[in-house]
Amino acid sequence: MARAVYLVLGLAFLALGVAGAFLPLLPTTVFLILAAACFAKSSPRLEAWILNHKQFGPLVRDWRAHGAIPRKAKVLACLGMAAGFAIFFVSAHPKLWLAVLVAAALGACAAFVVSRPGAPQ
Repeated sequence: MARAVYLVLGLAFLALGVAGAFLPLLPTTVFLILAAACFAKSSPRLEAWILNHKQFGPLVRDWRAHGAIPRKAKVLACLGMAAGFAIFFVSAHPKLWLAVLVAAALGACAAFVVSRPGAPQ
């Protein structure tokens, strides 16, 4: 039963990761890391597919091995968070408390991303 749950979660995270590759404000790598973790407990074949993927495999492997995020990915993640906040702020016209809350949450996420070691060259 647990294996089936991990498989369904892995497929859901994979779908979100694929969508994130095309939607600018939805992260890709985070969902692929989660998908690979779920597939490690449910489908070694799908886990291997993610780990060996030409585009995303190195990012997932670097995260697993070193908790590392490449500099380019850090920059893109922070720019994406800033763009997401700007779109939220301009389009939703939130009350000040909500804008501060969202900015603080995104700031914490950005701080986490920036604090990770860079991927080994």
